[in-house]
Amino acid sequence: MIHLTVVTPERKLVDQKVDEVVLPGSEGYFGVLEGHAPMLSALKVGGIEFRQGKDTSKVAVAWGFVEVLPDSVRVLADIAERAEDIDVQRARLAKERSEGRLRSGDSDVDWERARAALEKAVSRLHVAGDRSSARHP
Repeated sequence: MIHLTVVTPERKLVDQKVDEVVLPGSEGYFGVLEGHAPMLSALKVGGIEFRQGKDTSKVAVAWGFVEVLPDSVRVLADIAERAEDIDVQRARLAKERSEGRLRSGDSDVDWERARAALEKAVSRLHVAGDRSSARHP
C-alpha cells in the first residue's frame, strides 16, 4: 500500500492508503506502485487517478509538485478538486469562454492565460466524467 496525500495551500483533499496512483507529471503521465524509486516531479494540468482495491477515484490538479517515495506519494498542488466536487456546468462555461477568447483574434487577449484556462476546464470535465465536453475543439 502507498500513503497518498494531496494538498493545496487551502486544504487537504486526500489522505489515504491506496494500491496505485497515476499522476500528470511535467513530462507526461506516470504510474506509481508500492516500492517505486524515489523521485520528484513538477505537475502539469491534468487528473490524478488512484485505486484502492477495485475503487477508483480522481482529482483534477493544476500545477504543483509530487514527491514519490517507496511507500508514499505527496502531492502539493496549486489547485486541486475532487471529481465529485467539480461543477460540470461551470467547467463547460469556462471551456466555452476560453475557446471564444482563443478564436477571437483579439490582440488584447492574454493567449497564455486563455490557453491555460482552456486546459484546466478540459481537465476538470475529463476528471468529472463529462467525456463529450472534455474534448478540445
